[in-house]
Amino acid sequence: MKTDRQRISRAGVARIAALALLWGSGFLWIKLALRGFNPVQIVFARLLLGFLVLTPIALSRGLRFPRQGRLWGHLFVAALVANAVPYLLFSLAEETIGSNVAGVLNATTPLWTLLLAFLVGVDRAVTVKKAAGFALGFLGVVVIFSPWESASEIASWGGIACLAAAASYGLGYVYMGRFLTGRGIPPIMLSAAQLGAATVLLVPALPFAGLASPQWRLDAVASLLVLGVLGTGAAYVLNYRIIDDEGPTAASVVTYLLPVVAVLLGWVILREAVTTAIVAGIALVLTGVILTRRRSASSPATTGGEPVATPPSNRVE
Repeated sequence: MKTDRQRISRAGVARIAALALLWGSGFLWIKLALRGFNPVQIVFARLLLGFLVLTPIALSRGLRFPRQGRLWGHLFVAALVANAVPYLLFSLAEETIGSNVAGVLNATTPLWTLLLAFLVGVDRAVTVKKAAGFALGFLGVVVIFSPWESASEIASWGGIACLAAAASYGLGYVYMGRFLTGRGIPPIMLSAAQLGAATVLLVPALPFAGLASPQWRLDAVASLLVLGVLGTGAAYVLNYRIIDDEGPTAASVVTYLLPVVAVLLGWVILREAVTTAIVAGIALVLTGVILTRRRSASSPATTGGEPVATPPSNRVE
């Protein structure tokens, strides 16, 4: 594989695989964490843990939190649509659907991003490939949901919640691309600040749902720690390292690996069924994503992971 800079090194391949495992396994950790904690507790903990991982790293590099009030306003909006809302929706959804299905529907994020970018005027270029990509992506979602199977767990509010979460991620990418990136603030500090803002946004919900007595099961606690420390904190540090060393095109490879990781882990660990519809849906969605992505170094797409303020070269145009 070649990036916009160079051939990917073996270390780079290892980092990409590790990042795909961290982000792709997030849906598994949510499913396991739900055995002891409710969705609000899970989201609050993962945001706080991610903030506590990123902040010391950013400060150790001599970086400082932004001071502009207007910028913090944008950070709170981004934190709402790119962190608090989708994190909560995925956690709520996985109370009723499998982690594998959540991972597959998350793969529609790049399609939502491009659609929203078109609607708000960020990208009005429509090509035959892009139109075909959207059509295939939509068809993939329909196949995954299989509405003709009335007993399907996917054709439920949980599946709709996952799609809404993916759309919220897409909105987050577009919003951050317009109001947060390109301001000369290192992305790791923007990410730490955004996770901090998202943590604050979850505080008002704690008295209503977050203070319920959890079940301190070992598997649930361990899953929550992995989700927050590794999947929400360390994964972004790894993502920036890949972007710096290998280029944004290499980082974008992770997009295609996340649903595969989610489905495999759900099947191996949770014994979740892998249906023909899910496999066909993955193929259609990822083919659609490939067709809608631009292939130039000046406008590479995002990694399609979990949107926290990313560098301008790593967003969907």
